[in-house]
Amino acid sequence: MSPLSRDEAVTNIQEWTVSGLSGALKRTLEDAFGYVRLRGEVSGYRGPHSSGHCYFALKDEGAKIEAVIWKGVFQRLKVKPQEGLEVVVTGKITTFPSSSKYQIVIDTIEPAGLGALMAILEERRRKLAAEGLFDEARKQLLPYLPAVIGVVTSPTGAVIRDILHRLEDRFPRHVLVWPVRVQGETSAAEVAAAIRGFNALPAGGAIPRPDVVIVARGGGSLEDLWSFNEEIVVRAAAESDIPLVSAVGHETDWTLIDLAADLRAPTPTGAAEKVVPVRSELVAQVGDLARRQVGAVLRYLDRHRTELRSAARALPGPEDLLSRPRQRLDLAGGKLVHALRANARRHEVALNEAVQRLARLSPAARLAATRARLDGFGQRLVAGLAANTQRRTNAFVRIATRLTAQPIVLRLDRGSERLIAAGERLGRAHRARLRTEATRLGAMWKLVEGLSHKGVLARGYTLVLDTARRPVRSAAAVMPGMGLAIVFADGEVAATADGGPVPQRAKPAPAAKAAPRPKTGGASQGSLF
Repeated sequence: MSPLSRDEAVTNIQEWTVSGLSGALKRTLEDAFGYVRLRGEVSGYRGPHSSGHCYFALKDEGAKIEAVIWKGVFQRLKVKPQEGLEVVVTGKITTFPSSSKYQIVIDTIEPAGLGALMAILEERRRKLAAEGLFDEARKQLLPYLPAVIGVVTSPTGAVIRDILHRLEDRFPRHVLVWPVRVQGETSAAEVAAAIRGFNALPAGGAIPRPDVVIVARGGGSLEDLWSFNEEIVVRAAAESDIPLVSAVGHETDWTLIDLAADLRAPTPTGAAEKVVPVRSELVAQVGDLARRQVGAVLRYLDRHRTELRSAARALPGPEDLLSRPRQRLDLAGGKLVHALRANARRHEVALNEAVQRLARLSPAARLAATRARLDGFGQRLVAGLAANTQRRTNAFVRIATRLTAQPIVLRLDRGSERLIAAGERLGRAHRARLRTEATRLGAMWKLVEGLSHKGVLARGYTLVLDTARRPVRSAAAVMPGMGLAIVFADGEVAATADGGPVPQRAKPAPAAKAAPRPKTGGASQGSLF
């Protein structure tokens, strides 16, 4: 092959970036293996990193693979990794491109060669968890500063001395020790009885009731700590009304009481640290908070003082405030003439519609209808009275013919005469009432015509309207050159004002008030209102 052919072959090979190739290898590895179950010995474990993650390796006699446990997963692990411990882990195979190596991200970890004891423990854990004894909702918060602390532990071990020493260093409290065996056949029953005994103490009794209980024991093997995996102990811890702290074994040890307790401490000394704060730190914290509060108030005032000055400098001047309203006023003034004309036309249409409605509802039309109704009522009343009189007369005549006794006939004759006379009086009274009501109605109509603006115009007065067809009520409202419309009884005349209002003349002395006219006979004119 010629050099040119080799160059062409090279150029046909896909070109990768380092990051692209690392990503492709990562995807290939993860797709090929995914989750795996791996057995090996923990190597290079030095505890969690400052970030909370754990980095170590798993090895056997022929190879080694890097391993990582993220912080969130590590906190949920029941079995923690230990240097030299043979374990079986489940996790995801991936790569770490920054150092070109592959690793396993661990999700679960358990000791290799899980025996019968671990199987029993796991079965018991599942049973109690199904009953809800490990639910987070059952957990109680620890008091911030308990007055009395109860401790369930061996009185002869180093655990109680560590707890008392740690409490003395941080914040001395009153401590009640319930001595129990922490290992052996009777240990579980004693621990359960101690927890229930502390809860049975009455508040305010001779023996003070603890505000928090610590169940503590030093480290040991799974067999040594088995008492704290017994069901009786777990149920007593879950039923405790007093907040309970479990401090059994070292940090890597775990028992079922840890799951039922309100709080798990990694060590007995750690339990003492969790139940009480540090007095010196509290004093320093209060002082620091006081200083921070004073500084915050000063900074707050200074910041607002600066903001106030900035706001004062940023306020606009009068010209800036008035420029936009002045411009809007000019635009509105330009549109005002056209708007006034349109508004006048719109009001003229509305006024014509109102006139038409008023014509249909005028007093004359309503009075004519009322007069027709009254005439009809009068005619019906006269006819009814006549018919009723005739009917009663006929009845009396029939009764008179049937009666043969002369006194009764005479009484009937006199009654008939009285009835006829009463009918005549009733007819006269009815006609007089009709005449009275007709007179009142005519007077009311004359009053309506007299108060109408047309009647006023007919007597020689005029109505002055401006260009918007509004009445001009005072001379002060008339400006020179203003267009006016003068309305007479028979039409209207356009006019233009040539000056301002004329000064008023002195008013003449009021004439003597005319004496009221005496009332005439007949029905008086009623009020229109």
